[in-house]
Amino acid sequence: MVSSLRGFIRNLWLFLANLPMERKLIVVFIFLISLPITYVSYLSSRSMFNTVLVNATDSAGQMTANASGTIDRYIADLKRNTALPLYNTDVQFYLEQQITDWGKNTTMSMFLSYLNHTKEEIAAVYLVDLYGSVFYDKDASINQLFPAERLAKWRILSEAAGVAPVIQGRHTIRVNSNEQRDVFSILRTVSSVSTLKNIGILVFDVDINLFKGITETVNAVTQGNTLIVDHSGELMYASDSQDNPLQRDDMEKLHLPQLLAQVTQPEGHFELDLEGQSYLAVYTVSKQTGWTTLVTIPRSRILSPVERNRNMLIITTLIIIAFALFVATVISHALTKPLKSMVRLMKQVQHGNLEVWLKPRYNDEIGMLGSHFNRMIIRVKDLLQEVSLTEKRKQKADMRALQNQINPHFIYNTLESIRMLAESSDDPRVAKLTYLLGLQMRYSITRSDETVTIREELEHVRNYLDLLQIRFPGKFNLSIEVPDRFLPLPVIKLVFQPIVENAVFHGLERKEGPGTLAISAWNENGNAVFCVEDNGVGMDEDTLRSLNGSLKDGATGEMFGIGLRNVNERVRLHYGSCFGLSVESKPGAGTRVTLRIEDGSAYEGE
Repeated sequence: MVSSLRGFIRNLWLFLANLPMERKLIVVFIFLISLPITYVSYLSSRSMFNTVLVNATDSAGQMTANASGTIDRYIADLKRNTALPLYNTDVQFYLEQQITDWGKNTTMSMFLSYLNHTKEEIAAVYLVDLYGSVFYDKDASINQLFPAERLAKWRILSEAAGVAPVIQGRHTIRVNSNEQRDVFSILRTVSSVSTLKNIGILVFDVDINLFKGITETVNAVTQGNTLIVDHSGELMYASDSQDNPLQRDDMEKLHLPQLLAQVTQPEGHFELDLEGQSYLAVYTVSKQTGWTTLVTIPRSRILSPVERNRNMLIITTLIIIAFALFVATVISHALTKPLKSMVRLMKQVQHGNLEVWLKPRYNDEIGMLGSHFNRMIIRVKDLLQEVSLTEKRKQKADMRALQNQINPHFIYNTLESIRMLAESSDDPRVAKLTYLLGLQMRYSITRSDETVTIREELEHVRNYLDLLQIRFPGKFNLSIEVPDRFLPLPVIKLVFQPIVENAVFHGLERKEGPGTLAISAWNENGNAVFCVEDNGVGMDEDTLRSLNGSLKDGATGEMFGIGLRNVNERVRLHYGSCFGLSVESKPGAGTRVTLRIEDGSAYEGE
């Protein structure tokens, strides 16, 4: 069965391969392109539909959760404010005082005014004392309040809640005799701190328009309408929109129970039909207040862009089939497959992989290209090997040249010290100076290609400073604080002495009075870091920038001498480009030269 199927496919391919090109394109277009692309377009349209619906649901869910969280935080702040009378001794005192005098009125007014101004949306704050007297502070837009009409309701709610704050849902209060305002209230029984008896009631009236500012953002993002329903199923707030059926009184009783019946989880979404139109409803139930924040979005608003895109997708698909797939069928499959293989291998070579090999299957032009490509890879490997060997030879030559350049530069400075001392006086110290010079020359010249230890490098620095002490008695102080674990560390020769020499002649010699030179070391990320620091004259910002630039780029010049640059170049050649010198300095504050080298053994020993 399988062999028969393979034979049929092979014969069909041979038949198609022997057809004229025009017939090949027609067959491929009809059976392999038109139907698949049409089906893919259909799936793409469905996927776009589902994606837009899911994104709209997620976005609305996030917005309702944010709105619910904002309301929760607002309510939590008000509940905390209801406990403020417990911490005000004057208020506690006057709540138990039966007589209302000037002091009581003043204290209550100031306290209530403070509470009223804690939130912009607070319409009024009331405080009822032990004897039923009501004190209040109101919004400036309200001329008169009638708290006596609500006192009985307050007592019932506060007694039922005990000492905990309680929320009274949306209700209407009378203001200015003939006006009304919708508010919700938060009230709490005030207890005496000393006797724990109930001595009053504190009430906040919050304007219901608080929810408008919160829901406008939700509506703007979701293009829907927002409802807020309290824990008892009463409508707290509905967006003021012409296409929101739940804002009209005659529809509220009909649709609100239908909506709340589907709110079964702390958060979620569902679909429903209102007045013949399909809606997507997304809701969040607050854990703190039990209020439900619900957004209803017409599905037509969500899906109308998708429908337009679907129509455009169908038209575009037909155009693409007519103009693009004519070329992209047989040519792409029969001619460009070997070329694509070659391109893929070339990309691997571009990223540094030279272990590739193209196996040409045919002896046509593409096969010849493959053979030339293979020969080119072999030639590139040979050239890279030659370049690598040449680079290694160049590095060795550069190391020798830089090493030889350091030695005469150092010997010249030392002989100059001897010459100046001999000219000034016939002093026996010249013998010591000559002896030390011999030590310096022997260290610099012998075994120039070998590495030494940090201990030997530091001893070389001490000998060099002894030379300078003879020329400049009492001028320089040397402090070496290098931990013992760094002393056996191998290092190339003459890395510290040129740095010290640079610090002496460019920093400390120009300083008035004695100067100090300190050498310290520490381990950082497995590397040894050495610091040579002086308290000399330092350098300005432009000079420092030019110096660090020459160290980084390897630029040559006479402005900074050859000492630091040669040390930096030798370190980079020996250890790698990520190692070397860096300089920090400020005028009058000295200079700090940091040397970074490899420290595998010291790092393991920590």
